[in-house]
Amino acid sequence: MRVAAIDCGTNSLRLLVAEASQDSPPQLGHQERSMAIVRLGQGVDTTGRFAEEALERTFLAVDDVAERLRKSRPDAVRFVATSATRDAANRDVFLDGVESRLGVRPIVVPGAEEARLSFLGAVSAVDAGTQERLLVVDLGGGSTECVLGDVSGVISALSVDMGAVRFTERFLHSDPPTEAEIAAAEEAAEALLDEVAAAVDLTSVERVIGVAGTITTVTAHALDLREYEPARINGATLPLPIVEAACAEIIALPKHRLAELAYIHPGRVDVIQAGAIIWRTLLRRIESATGGGVRSAVTSEHDILDGIALDLAADLATHQDQDLAADSAGDFA
Repeated sequence: MRVAAIDCGTNSLRLLVAEASQDSPPQLGHQERSMAIVRLGQGVDTTGRFAEEALERTFLAVDDVAERLRKSRPDAVRFVATSATRDAANRDVFLDGVESRLGVRPIVVPGAEEARLSFLGAVSAVDAGTQERLLVVDLGGGSTECVLGDVSGVISALSVDMGAVRFTERFLHSDPPTEAEIAAAEEAAEALLDEVAAAVDLTSVERVIGVAGTITTVTAHALDLREYEPARINGATLPLPIVEAACAEIIALPKHRLAELAYIHPGRVDVIQAGAIIWRTLLRRIESATGGGVRSAVTSEHDILDGIALDLAADLATHQDQDLAADSAGDFA
C-alpha cells in the first residue's frame, strides 16, 4: 500500500510518500520527501487570520504537491494542518483552497492529536526493546508538543503556543536579538514550560528526542556540517552543553551570517534564533527536573509526518477494505 502524508504547519508544508507494510503496527519502506517553506502562519499570532500572501504561497506549494502525487499515485492521502490553522478565523479559505486542488480536505488536528502523531513518528525509529521513558519534543513554528511515553504509547502530553515563528513575531525585532529580547522570550518560554511541567512528569524523563526543523538545524550547527545531511543528523546524540553552545552561537549571529550557513534553509533564517532560544530553555528545564539525569539530547528526522503516514496505514489495515483508500486518495489513485 502506498500512502501519502502531508503536514502543513506554521512555517512549512511537507510531503511524504511511502510504501507501507501490512504489519501491525505497519512499517514504512521506500520513501520520497519534499518540503516548502510557506510561512502560512505569517501574522496569525497578531491578527488571528491568514494573510493573503501567505495563502498564495501555500497554494503554490499545494499545486506542486498535487503534481508530485499525480506522478506517485498513492492509494490514500492524508493532509494534516496544525497550529496556524487552529488559530486562524478564516481557516475555511485555506481548507477549501486545498480541497479544490487536491480533492482531499485537510484535517485540522487539536494539540493533543498533533502530540500523539509526533510521538508515533519519532518512536517509530527507536529500538523497540527499550524500556525508557521518552520525552518527544516537536518544536514547530507556532506550537511545541511535549510528549512523554515509551514504545508502548503516550503517557501524557501537552501542546503549548510556543514556536519559532510565533516567538520571533512576539519578541525578536533586532538583528541579532538584544539581551532584553532574548530574556523576554526565555521568560515567556519558562511560563509555558510551567504548564508543561504541571501536565507532564518531566522528573521521570530518561531520554529526550527532539524533532522538526529548528532542532535538526541546531544539530547540524553543533555537528559543524558543511551542508544539511539527514543521515548524520538523524539519531545524533549530543551532550547538553554542546547543544546549548550551538544554540548560543545561532542566537548571537546576525541574519546575513546565518544565511551563509548551507545547512540552514533560507526560509528558517529569520526564525531559527527564536527556535534556538526555546530549545535551549526547554533542555535546561529538563536537566533541572531530572537532577542532571538527562545529559544529552537525541535528534530524529522522524516526526509528525511519519506519524501521519503510519496512522493512515494502520487505519487502512484495520478497515481491511478499499473504502477508506478510495475516500482519501483524491484524484491520484
